[in-house]
Amino acid sequence: MTVTTYQWTIDRYHQAIHAGVFDDQPVELLRGDIIIMPPEGEPHAYYNSEVGDYLRGLLGHRAKVREAHPITLSNNSEPIPDLAIVKPLGTVYLEHHPYPDNIHWLIEFSDATLTKDLTTKKITYAEAGIQEYWVVSLKNKQLYVFTNPQNGQYNTEDLLQTGTVSPIAFQDVDIQVQRLMTP
Repeated sequence: MTVTTYQWTIDRYHQAIHAGVFDDQPVELLRGDIIIMPPEGEPHAYYNSEVGDYLRGLLGHRAKVREAHPITLSNNSEPIPDLAIVKPLGTVYLEHHPYPDNIHWLIEFSDATLTKDLTTKKITYAEAGIQEYWVVSLKNKQLYVFTNPQNGQYNTEDLLQTGTVSPIAFQDVDIQVQRLMTP
């Protein structure tokens, strides 16, 4: 027996949101599938907030740091990354969530979701052409940096535990790797 699943479009997903279908459940749309988001534990919430503040201090008005807000991708995806560092377009975001060409880079903090973040989300972001994607493994104290998306995959992957890293969009900004994963 073959199982057929319903593939959601972004428009149908938005209709369901506006109708209140998901009011009691945090979800995101990944490649046409609605994914239930796990509850956010204390370490995840702490790092998400602290790193967001750290990046705001480093980037100033050059970028907007959005915490846990949707982005809209062309592959029937509307994920909710932990941090999206986007162009500061002001009221444009009243009309739509950031699109790939509005996004400088994305960050996910992984405690219980490392496998999903390194597989499904990585593929989703690469397919959409997100130029840079970081995964902070809170358990392993490691930073995965993915860049150079081509043909639905990232061709460059770095794994860091110490030192500094500069995002592609802001080569003059040095981010301390340890600040992303230790208090």
